[in-house]
Amino acid sequence: MSEAPEPQWLAWSRELLAIAQTGLAFTGDAYDRERYEAVRDVAARILGAQSGADPQRIAGLFRDEQGYATPKLDVRAAVFDARGRILMVREAVDAGRWTLPGGWADVNHTPAQNAEKETLEESGYRVRARKLAAAWDRTRQGHPPSVFACTKLFFICDLLGGEARTSLETTEVAWFGRGALPPDLSLGRVLPSQIERMFEHLSDPSLPTDYD
Repeated sequence: MSEAPEPQWLAWSRELLAIAQTGLAFTGDAYDRERYEAVRDVAARILGAQSGADPQRIAGLFRDEQGYATPKLDVRAAVFDARGRILMVREAVDAGRWTLPGGWADVNHTPAQNAEKETLEESGYRVRARKLAAAWDRTRQGHPPSVFACTKLFFICDLLGGEARTSLETTEVAWFGRGALPPDLSLGRVLPSQIERMFEHLSDPSLPTDYD
């Protein structure tokens, strides 16, 4: 997939945030801490000026990020039924748009376990992750711009049982055939090209894992 352009100021702000966060995690010098905090505030001011968001709110989000700066991890499950349709859920947020079951990876679970858990919680179906189909950088995939770096893992999952059931996070559960996806996708979570690639992995299990 081709790399999608993003505003240069966003990439610079993200880099400044990572430098500041990692510096604060390792420095023991009080003066260095002040400098790294200043760098973090500069990144917040850049984002606020360019996006129209409240710089204080952005600075608060940045202050919540601690330790060595690494990408966040988002996990998605591609579950297919006997008719070759893919499972999707309608989000309770993001204007009720559709996505593959998944979300941020929880601690104390492997990525595959997270995919299985999220699917059960959001759709009511029990699944088992069979194959890591893709490990994609969110920015390079063409998702809407985001402050934080993110790696997205997509698993092909086998359907074990259960029945459609919504949750606090979802308002509808449904199966969609290839070429018949809902038009209102939650593009921050999943792209049409990514879903199409999951159908390709289903059709050809020998395909290697996609990455980058």
